Amino acid sequence: MRFAVLIALLKSLRPAQWTKNGLLFVGFIFSIQQGHTIKELLTVIAAFAVFCGVSGAIYLVNDIADREQDRLHPRKSKRPIAAGELSVPAAIVAAVVLMAAGIWCAFALNTPFGILTLAYIILTLSYSACLKHYVIVDVLALTGGFVIRAVAGAKVIMVPISSWLLLCATLLALFLGLAKRRGELMSLEEGGANHRKTLGEYTAPMLDQMISVTASTTLMAYCLYTFSAVSRVTGKPNPAMMITIPFVVYGLFRYLLLIHTSNAGASPEAVLIKDKPMLINLLLYVAAAVAGLLIRP
Repeated sequence: MRFAVLIALLKSLRPAQWTKNGLLFVGFIFSIQQGHTIKELLTVIAAFAVFCGVSGAIYLVNDIADREQDRLHPRKSKRPIAAGELSVPAAIVAAVVLMAAGIWCAFALNTPFGILTLAYIILTLSYSACLKHYVIVDVLALTGGFVIRAVAGAKVIMVPISSWLLLCATLLALFLGLAKRRGELMSLEEGGANHRKTLGEYTAPMLDQMISVTASTTLMAYCLYTFSAVSRVTGKPNPAMMITIPFVVYGLFRYLLLIHTSNAGASPEAVLIKDKPMLINLLLYVAAAVAGLLIRP
């Protein structure tokens, strides 16, 4: 029985979605030309672990609050709390322990990272409590969570983050958030409004238009970033990052293809794990980005 509860708890923490916390490594990767120590790498890994614990606690809170609505959803009804596999009291205890431990560890790493971790918790809890009930605001709140991750990863090792990179992260997060809403709407078909009020206010054509706009602006912003990139070591223009553009183009187009052919937008973390072309493209992008950043003009 205890083993079954532990398995249900682990499932409720949604480890597959911890891939989103990979954004904490963005600051480390894009400042690699400055040189990093093993300690800094371990610090980013610790920050990643903190956000995994904190986000897991928030998923528990979400599942507790949404358990009645989740039972109306074809996929979310299988979550342990909605399915009755994990009791609400046990989920509350686990959430409190993980949240407290995460906050303590965040401030132990450094104060700016601790503050950003708190900001992430406040934003996501506010989303669960009320923001998710307001159309468009719900997507902006999801976007904010992604951006905080990227900034937190830079602050934990005290490296500056480019304003262009921050803009690209914001637009990409908005793109993913809109795709997620489209996926949820399409999977529920006519029952969308019964699951969540805001889904009844969205339409597929409207979301498709928003997704097209954000995909276009994301690509344009990223291209402008690579055109204007400056080496932080030499202070000279470094156009070598332009070699990463084809991977960004492919990633965006591949994701759009999956959105329209297999309704993959509802679970962006599943796309990264299960779609081999997307995973290979991501690895190639990281390799190209590191190579481009290490080339000194």
